[in-house]
Amino acid sequence: MNDQAGRRRARRLAIGTVVVLALAGMNGPWLYRFGTEKYHQYQINKPEYKAENGKWEVVEFPEEYRQNTIHAALLRTGKVLLVAGSGNNQDNFDAKKFDTRIWDPVKGTIKKVPTPSDLFCTGHTQLANGNLLIAGGTKRYEKLKGDVTKAGGLMIVHNENPDKPITLPAGTKFTGKENGKTFVSKDSIIVPRAKKNFDQATGKFLGNTPGIYRVYVEAQKKGRAYETGTQDNYRIQGLSGTDARNTYGIAQKLALDKKDFQGIRDAYEFDPVAERYIKVDPMNEARWYPTLTTLSDGKILSVSGLDDIGQLVPGKNEVFDPKTKKWTYLAKNRQFPTYPALFLMQNGKIFYSGSNAGYGPDNVGRDPGIWDVDTNKFTKLPGLSDAKLMETSGTVLLPPAQDEKFMVIGGGGVGESEQSSNKTRIIDLKADNPKFVDGPTLEKGTRYPSSSILPDDTVLVSGGSEDYRGRSDSNILQARLYHPDTNTFEQVADPLVGRNYHSGSILLPDGRVMFFGSDSLYSDKANTKPGKFEQRIEIYTPPYLYRDSRPSLSGGPQTIERGDSGTFTSQHASTIKKVRLIRPSASTHVTDVDQRSIALDYKVSGDKITVTVPKNKNLVQSGWYMLFADDDQGTPSKAQWVKVP
Repeated sequence: MNDQAGRRRARRLAIGTVVVLALAGMNGPWLYRFGTEKYHQYQINKPEYKAENGKWEVVEFPEEYRQNTIHAALLRTGKVLLVAGSGNNQDNFDAKKFDTRIWDPVKGTIKKVPTPSDLFCTGHTQLANGNLLIAGGTKRYEKLKGDVTKAGGLMIVHNENPDKPITLPAGTKFTGKENGKTFVSKDSIIVPRAKKNFDQATGKFLGNTPGIYRVYVEAQKKGRAYETGTQDNYRIQGLSGTDARNTYGIAQKLALDKKDFQGIRDAYEFDPVAERYIKVDPMNEARWYPTLTTLSDGKILSVSGLDDIGQLVPGKNEVFDPKTKKWTYLAKNRQFPTYPALFLMQNGKIFYSGSNAGYGPDNVGRDPGIWDVDTNKFTKLPGLSDAKLMETSGTVLLPPAQDEKFMVIGGGGVGESEQSSNKTRIIDLKADNPKFVDGPTLEKGTRYPSSSILPDDTVLVSGGSEDYRGRSDSNILQARLYHPDTNTFEQVADPLVGRNYHSGSILLPDGRVMFFGSDSLYSDKANTKPGKFEQRIEIYTPPYLYRDSRPSLSGGPQTIERGDSGTFTSQHASTIKKVRLIRPSASTHVTDVDQRSIALDYKVSGDKITVTVPKNKNLVQSGWYMLFADDDQGTPSKAQWVKVP
């Protein structure tokens, strides 16, 4: 622990000791009653305590505005977009009840926003124009093995006709040639035409490669009698002549096994000024649990997810062009587990930390490394501790972003594993031979940790649970400030609300941090009572906001080009010691690849502060940022919004 943190810890203990000694002279029963909740409230509300530890406060919306928040993003208006979709609630999904809220943390107002699709478990990222790109979501909820009543699975439809595609409507029937059982498609499909193959040297025709399309099918009736055990060819009812001869289905086992979630192709931009969703071209692949990451050219990469038949997208990644609003595939495939933590590096390549949030084989795409998207070359990075416990871990680009150091926090075993890691791992990507080294340990093994970069260059790490989805009452009511300069954790005030699956945190423009969500599997230690989704918001006010004053910051340009400067006014300009440009967060499932804090060069003259934005477009991606100025006590100003075009 560094000296500063040690002094704070000593003062914290001293405050508590004085209170205990004062109370000790009182009678026993009164002391017992006061020494629980009232004593705790007395302690944490003392000005000295808040100045050292900060303070947590719960925000509870009026009942008609509450929702199961799964996704949250800070908008350039300073408001927060809270997206539930169906909110992990099958009844909401069946009723097509999809929810979104916009909350103003300053005014305290909240409003409902019409939500066009089930944006539950979607992907999202900030765009250069200040809109939020949202892609993917839920087509069908999972069904556990005991709940599946109709045998079903994947049917691969083949078209051997090179002259035309074949259109099959939803409800098309497929009958097995050997087993005689009939299955019905759930969606309409277009099976592409076959490809003609020729010898490049001689021009000789070599035959056709059938066009194929995958579709989910179910038995017509319920029961095990309609399961199949082996591969079979399927005749397609309703086709005749050459279409019937050229078009057929092939399926492996069609059974009553568990059916995973299915994704959608829908994509939208959310306009923070109009406060509405704007539909854009859908993705080529349906995706549930995808990650969206900005590339060097400003296009948006969409990676992984479960597709429209509930299978992991087989490495078919695609990019969105904000200018044309269209999606195109990358030339080569690369597969990752769902919600992979992918960050743009200063050299234009992509860093994959190994963090992810839940679906995919345990031996495919889980190694951390550096991905050159243009060549598809992937260079693995060594040294990661607890490498088998990376699911539900968090990853944060440590401030300042110029250092290109990342921290990977906690994590757990694949799937519903009880295992969790108390490790943090640090990697310096600017080193000659980057490798992970262990940072300070967490007190407990931690799944689902939230991490938010603060304007004073610390990182708030809070919440999570020791077990899968808070099982066995394992939520962790602890918060720590990580100091990158000393590589140490400092204990601060404990949160009031447990946060595990479907939770996250967002830095607000006034320097506070908002926490949302939590989807416990059970509500008791014995795991007998179903959990209830946590709908309350919690706000953490860091210690730096309990000091005597904070520096002012006003005026200045709303737009600053990379490499250019802008001048702002501050009555406390002479006390300013650092200036930071912080990209607003878009957080879900422990995944927030947007947040980064960039150090700005600055000059002070009188009450003027002139700041300069770095030239590197991969360091400073186009878009809107919060500009904070910190004084010599580490206290930040309120943010000024600045656009980098």
